[in-house]
Amino acid sequence: MDNLFDVLKMVSFNHLGFDASQVVITDVAGKPNSLLTDLFRDVVNKINLFIDLGAAHDAGDVLASLQAHTPLPDDVLEEYGKILREPLVGINFAPQKGQMELLVNG
Repeated sequence: MDNLFDVLKMVSFNHLGFDASQVVITDVAGKPNSLLTDLFRDVVNKINLFIDLGAAHDAGDVLASLQAHTPLPDDVLEEYGKILREPLVGINFAPQKGQMELLVNG
């Protein structure tokens, strides 16, 4: 896995679709980043509502589909692209919290 889009394609919860409410974006020290977490959850929720993730090969496909099927403005789609392309440093599973932490450098 190289970026946060890859996580969407590869990870499921209990063999079901990706549940953004169980994900927190953190830095490598484990400090949560609420801005990135909220942005990631927002884009995942839009993906789940409006497009077929299985048909997307990369973040560009997701953005093209969202642009075609939603009235989202270009600046929002640009931010979605940034979060989907954010490099992934690691994944930490925190079962006691019911969460998966996606580690980024930022």
